[in-house]
Amino acid sequence: MSTRAIRGAIQVEANTAAEIAAGVKELLPAILSANNVAISDVISVILTATPDLVADFPAAAARDIGFGGVPLLCASEIAVPGALPRVIRVMLHCETSAAASEITHVYLKGAMALRKDLAQ
Repeated sequence: MSTRAIRGAIQVEANTAAEIAAGVKELLPAILSANNVAISDVISVILTATPDLVADFPAAAARDIGFGGVPLLCASEIAVPGALPRVIRVMLHCETSAAASEITHVYLKGAMALRKDLAQ
């Protein structure tokens, strides 16, 4: 087993607790599924939000879907002029037998524009 970091992002429609939760609840399971990783394999998760997303903590939604025993950290992205708005980003650290080249990074909805080379 190796420790790997998996990236992902999703753009949500609005700065509401419901939209932030829905985005996290779509993105985290997609990352796990794409990489055949169980929550029990997750070491920690860093969740960031663009400065326009302040209605709730993304980690709250992660706990709702089973990440309660996983160390979670929320942070704000820097406010770069012209950056894509309403984006939640994730860096998930896990134990896996997958090689680094086999890791699938997951970019959903409008966040696909961030990494067109990796987007689903």
